[in-house]
Amino acid sequence: MDATRLFSSVDIKPVIPKNRLSKVISAVTVGVDARKIEVEVNLSGGLPRYFLVGLPDRAVSESRDRIEAALKSAGVQFPRGRITVNLAPAGLPKAGSSFDLPIALGLLTASGQVASNKLTGAAVLGELALDGRLRPVKGALPVAVGLKKLGLHTLVVPRSNAPEAAVVNGVSVMGFTYLQEVLDWLEGSTVANPASVETDALLHSVNSETEIDFADVRGQESVKRALEVAAAGSHNVLLIGPPGSGKTMMARRIPSILPPMTLEEALETTKIYSVAGLLPAGSPLFSGRPYRAPHHTASGTALVGGGSIPVPGEISLAHNGVLFLDELPEFRRSVLEVLRQPLEDGSVQLSRARMSVHYPARFMLVASMNPSPSGEWIQPDEGEIGSFSSMKRYMSRISGPLLDRIDLHIEVSAVSFGELSTHRESERSAQIRERVVRARSIQIERFQKIPGLHSNSGMTIRQTKEFCSPDTQGKALLKQAMNRLGLTARAYVRILKVSRTIADLDGSTEVRSNHLAEAIQYRSLDRAGWFNPTGQNRS
Repeated sequence: MDATRLFSSVDIKPVIPKNRLSKVISAVTVGVDARKIEVEVNLSGGLPRYFLVGLPDRAVSESRDRIEAALKSAGVQFPRGRITVNLAPAGLPKAGSSFDLPIALGLLTASGQVASNKLTGAAVLGELALDGRLRPVKGALPVAVGLKKLGLHTLVVPRSNAPEAAVVNGVSVMGFTYLQEVLDWLEGSTVANPASVETDALLHSVNSETEIDFADVRGQESVKRALEVAAAGSHNVLLIGPPGSGKTMMARRIPSILPPMTLEEALETTKIYSVAGLLPAGSPLFSGRPYRAPHHTASGTALVGGGSIPVPGEISLAHNGVLFLDELPEFRRSVLEVLRQPLEDGSVQLSRARMSVHYPARFMLVASMNPSPSGEWIQPDEGEIGSFSSMKRYMSRISGPLLDRIDLHIEVSAVSFGELSTHRESERSAQIRERVVRARSIQIERFQKIPGLHSNSGMTIRQTKEFCSPDTQGKALLKQAMNRLGLTARAYVRILKVSRTIADLDGSTEVRSNHLAEAIQYRSLDRAGWFNPTGQNRS
């Protein structure tokens, strides 16, 4: 018998379910950039089934159970029927738990339980707890920056992420603690105010007076001067000396003399820490310069980043700050060689089968090492030929191409008893920092029309020729150094950059011969001939 005639005979009309479709905007981070994701939810009749498509990872695939428990805690129902959730574009891998809240709102709007008017022009991020709380997620700041470029005006996030995202002007950031609060806001039963932060106050909130100060370092005045030059131009430094000479002690105090970050630098650094999930609690803006000191057992992936969905490594976490590698020869050579390209380009490109991710990595490399396995300099005329050979082998663990990318090679001598026991007050970090800040302000003014360039170390070849041209005496001195030491073209360029920084510290608009002479003195390993086949061995 025909089904329509059967229903008609008893005056009952068949219920034909209509498909309901909703769309909620969300986002995913690719590197430090955000990509818009459309969370499409289709609700239709049929047996209860739940399909999640669009290349989700395991954390996204497990969202269904979290969402169902959270909806029950919020007093609403999980829709019944055939449910298809699509995360578009489908070809982009999706990772993390930030899609819980947009999927939940998509289910409620598709089933007609919640109005969706306020979701027009808005994006949603958030992980759901089983009791309906909103847990913080990674990448809120990059998402806010990306949404602003796309013209979206509102971002709904967990309350813990609201200050971080509110750093971006032009985006109304709505922070909530519970799912029920989001639903009340959508229905208009409650009024929520956008989050706001004062970026200027955050930038100046860093306490410049720390317990770690250069006043604690006795003697080593020449080394302190070299580190001042390095900090002023963000140059790479290698400290070479026996154990106990203060190499690590001075390296740890370098952040205390670095200039404060600009807003642009702070945003760049905060985006990296936000993506990595390492942004300190209660700190919406990473305003202090990073200092990273990985152990010598670190792998190449730990340094540059990686994974199936690439995450930033130590060199990116040190962006705009310091990467300190203690006991440099103890790192595996293959690990150190991965630093070559980032040191040259200021960024790292991580390529995987499904995606290629770019992370900024413009950092100040500070490394330290002993001259030999025993820790002491060994002279060839001391009758210990075997020991001298072992010292040469130990020094050669650092490849010439990597050493060529380090601007200053500084010999650190042992501190005498007289220097250790003196009561004379050493210069404090605040005094050194004043000179560094003055020199860096000159560089910022010089490069104000060049986006992304903040210090002398980041100059290109063309910019080096433009801003670092020495006087006649300086050119003659540099020519003599090139011929006698057999310096490479890269070493030549780096000497010019360092001399430009020394001139900035001197308040000079020109690079003079005395500035070049000091810069050449900081290439001690080139002068010793350890890594230069045309140079003379140390004697």
